Amino acid sequence: MSIFARLLGMAQDGGLPQPGCHCPHCEAARSDPARRQQVVSLGVVDEISGQSWLIDATPDFPAQHDTLSARFPLAGILLTHAHMGHYPGLLYLGPEAMNAQAMPVYATSRMIAFLQNNAPWSGLVDGGHLELIQVTPGAEIALSPHVAVTPVAVPHRDEYSDTVGWLVRGPERSLFYCPDIDHWAAFQPDLRSWLASTAIALLDGTFFSPDELPGRDITQIPHPLITDTAALLADATTEVVFIHLNHTNPLWRPGPERAWLEARNFRVGAFGQRWQLG
Repeated sequence: MSIFARLLGMAQDGGLPQPGCHCPHCEAARSDPARRQQVVSLGVVDEISGQSWLIDATPDFPAQHDTLSARFPLAGILLTHAHMGHYPGLLYLGPEAMNAQAMPVYATSRMIAFLQNNAPWSGLVDGGHLELIQVTPGAEIALSPHVAVTPVAVPHRDEYSDTVGWLVRGPERSLFYCPDIDHWAAFQPDLRSWLASTAIALLDGTFFSPDELPGRDITQIPHPLITDTAALLADATTEVVFIHLNHTNPLWRPGPERAWLEARNFRVGAFGQRWQLG
């Protein structure tokens, strides 16, 4: 029996292929189903207590739920923020699909207010399908006797809710999940020193280059470039894995960019990848 985390998706909110896009990555994914990628999400499994939890309810929730709960039932969902790829999957908990009863959903006060005050999410609340559990950044929560989580405040475009990453602590190791951030300069405390006591970090890898979206102002959708994060964490002892790749990211395929990254001891995540936490 063990405690582990499992990566259930790698793509930015629109997935891969992304609707309406005809870039080489999207066209390759359309012609070869093996290249298709689900939206980024992380599963946490406690085999000892026989429970699992999902971080982010993505548009790919049905498949991710089935993968995660094949052996251990879903005991709760942890949300990061109210952008397209991270909460729409909650709809599957409603009467048209799972008809869940009081599924625990862990979220900040602002995220909870968003769900309570906007349809169709408010219908899930009023119908008793969700049990909203308010969390406070920096305050640890015990999910089971063997798994604890801490929401970590993250600077991001907070039109509808604030944003958090999640620190997952098992009996032996901890993992930091942060799929979205505007930039590391405003992250407190300093990322490098803060990660010193964390074994694994799954970090925002949306863009490798600022030239990936011709015709769009990338400053309007800020994310730290992978090259900048790699420079910030050069020679860090934490295992750093990049997730939340945009459909334009060259790291989807082997090539000079991936070789550059791996030569610096960083990795690109892969669906199904597991990390033992205890």
